[in-house]
Amino acid sequence: MTAYPPVSPYAAGLGGKCPRCGEGALFDGFLGLRKTCERCGLDYSKADAGDGPAVFVIFIVGFVAVAAAFMARFAWHAPLWLAFAISAGLAIGLTLLLLRPLKATLIALQYANKAAEGRLEE
Repeated sequence: MTAYPPVSPYAAGLGGKCPRCGEGALFDGFLGLRKTCERCGLDYSKADAGDGPAVFVIFIVGFVAVAAAFMARFAWHAPLWLAFAISAGLAIGLTLLLLRPLKATLIALQYANKAAEGRLEE
C-alpha cells in the first residue's frame, strides 16, 4: 500500500482535489463526483456530502443577500426593484461560487476523519 503525505482537508476542499493525494480532481462537471481519483485511484463512490453544503450555503448566502437588500433599500434609498435585483444577483452568484468548494471540503473532512455509517456494537 502506498503511503501518501498528509493533505489538509481544507486545502483539498477549496481546490477541489482528491482528499488522499491532494492532486487528482474530485469533480467531473460542476458538482458531480468522479468515480475514482486519476492520480491515486481513491474510490469516490462512498463519498457523500448529503445536504450539508446546501444548508451552509443557504445560511451564508441568505444572510448576505438579505443584508444587501436592506442596505440597498434603506441606506442607499434604491427603488424596490433595484434592491431585489441586487439581492437576487448576489444570491445566485454567491451560491454558484460557494457550493462546489463547500461540497469538496465536506467530502475531504469525511475522508480525513474516517467518517462512516453508525454501527451498534454488540
